[in-house]
Amino acid sequence: MTKKTRYEAYALAVLLVLLAIAWYTGRAHDDVFTGVLAADNGKFEPLNIPDPSLKLDLLTHVQSQQYHGQHRNIFVEQPVAPPPDVVRAQKQAASAPAPPPPPPPLTLPATFYGIVTDPATGQRRACFSNTDSVYILPEGATLLNQFRVVKIGNNTVDVEEISSGRSTTLTLPQPGAGAPNVPPQAGQQ
Repeated sequence: MTKKTRYEAYALAVLLVLLAIAWYTGRAHDDVFTGVLAADNGKFEPLNIPDPSLKLDLLTHVQSQQYHGQHRNIFVEQPVAPPPDVVRAQKQAASAPAPPPPPPPLTLPATFYGIVTDPATGQRRACFSNTDSVYILPEGATLLNQFRVVKIGNNTVDVEEISSGRSTTLTLPQPGAGAPNVPPQAGQQ
């Protein structure tokens, strides 16, 4: 035998051994995994579906539906445009003249600090002070030629501005809440 034939014989023997190993390992795997593994060991129950056929009438009904909402590109970062009726209402509101602002609240240039009752007549009077002057006024009298004392209550006075007709109610401040110290007089409530 020549050297070449000897190498060929060794190569053939190695190939036969590899073929035998491949065939044996292939058969061993086939024997072990021959079926589906299940945890219930053959107690398989199929799903209970009463009619597995396609419901074509429902499919055509769904396909015939149209979306009537707003369409927008979801890949563009813009706010959704409002519906046309909202835009129309906004334009009408912008073109309509705005109502005039309400008048400012009525403020008096005097401070209300008390109520006095005359014991002889029972007539009530409201006490006001303005920087250096003190005003003691009954109902119907005018204060600083601009305001009229409309009604005097137990601890409130209703005052009306003569020129505009606006009115306000002044409340007697509670003692200790920033009210001026006024000595009590006879008949004061």
